[in-house]
Amino acid sequence: MRFILLLSLTALAGCTQPAGRYPSLLPRPIEQTSLAEPDRPVPVAAPDAALDQQIADIRASLDAGTKAFNAGAQDAEAKIAVARGLPQGSERWLDAQVAMGQLAELRRPAAAALADLEALATQRGVNGLPPYPALDSASADAEKAATAQQARIDSLEAALGDTGN
Repeated sequence: MRFILLLSLTALAGCTQPAGRYPSLLPRPIEQTSLAEPDRPVPVAAPDAALDQQIADIRASLDAGTKAFNAGAQDAEAKIAVARGLPQGSERWLDAQVAMGQLAELRRPAAAALADLEALATQRGVNGLPPYPALDSASADAEKAATAQQARIDSLEAALGDTGN
């Protein structure tokens, strides 16, 4: 019995620490380290006259293409209106179909401008250069024009489909 009592006291003595040496509840140094992403300055694109000229040329092509597309769309709308109520295969219906084919061709400048601008932006990224605001703006405008033109073609095709018997 004495042995058990001595063994118990020895075991209890190992569980205690000297007074004043309790672990601190203050944050440890590792807990004070911030894991937030560091602030990095946003790179500013340097002016590039050659790129600005390329963008201006592409914009001019886009603008000319948009004007031609709008004229073609008005022509197609007029031909579709004339073909309304006529059977498929009639001369007026075929004229409307031809106008729609020409309209699809007139959409090419917008698609080409968008592709060219995206290629320029991609090349800048490959070269490790920051985004170029004028390029981003022109690309957004080209995408908007291409999307609007496709929507107009889709609506005209739907109208042409409703004209036949």
